[in-house]
Amino acid sequence: MELIAAGKTDTGIVRSNNEDNFIVDEKRGLLVVADGMGGHAAGEIASKIAVSVISEHLLGRQRFFGEYNNLYSPSTNNLNSALRLANSAILEAAASSPQLHGMGTTVAAAMICGNRLTIAHIGDSRVYLVRSGNIEQLTDDHSVVNEQVNRHLITPEEAANSLSKNYLTKALGISADMEADLSELTLLSGDILLLCTDGLSNMVTDEKMLEAIMLAHKPAAICDLLISKANEEGGKDNITAVIGSIGKTKWHSILFNYMAFLRR
Repeated sequence: MELIAAGKTDTGIVRSNNEDNFIVDEKRGLLVVADGMGGHAAGEIASKIAVSVISEHLLGRQRFFGEYNNLYSPSTNNLNSALRLANSAILEAAASSPQLHGMGTTVAAAMICGNRLTIAHIGDSRVYLVRSGNIEQLTDDHSVVNEQVNRHLITPEEAANSLSKNYLTKALGISADMEADLSELTLLSGDILLLCTDGLSNMVTDEKMLEAIMLAHKPAAICDLLISKANEEGGKDNITAVIGSIGKTKWHSILFNYMAFLRR
């Protein structure tokens, strides 16, 4: 299946620097977003290391890292290996300089091989699937409030307004044994993927993201509109959006979903 993709990152209104990074590689079917954390611009360095190491690894320039998981395909294992290697590289860099101590990053990575989608993620950056006019979050946030929601201690509405919603339980660079969550699914012609950092998902509801995807049509225009909407809501954090359209032609995916959206 053909992949038409685009990505954009924005500092937002409140922050003075951008600690997000992303990859859009249509040829290899690779889409990645990363949201760094740490003082003295260390978060920017951590996210940059992550996307660089992941890209290099998937070019076949580095050895497989960690144990092979027979429950998943070779593509999923390769992507997981890339995240493990990125984690190791971030820890090594952090140990080399006091200013980089404690830096880390979230990662949401998707790789398309034929009609199969591989996802590896850690932290609260997200992967969404838009299909038949509906939007579905494919990843589960590694955050304190999400764990509380899953344990029915608080409601999703309370989580959205919680002062603790940015406290992560997992991220690259936190410890040597950090493991990403993995998943696989079959893609259909007409599917649209959205990868984003929490600067978008904390500012714009899933429903409004779906509306933007249906209205803007082209992947680059969708990214622009999503970032504009996040800034209109306050732009409290860096904002990164990556859109991947799956289909036979450039317009097929968007039009297929748009017609389904109108029928909702």
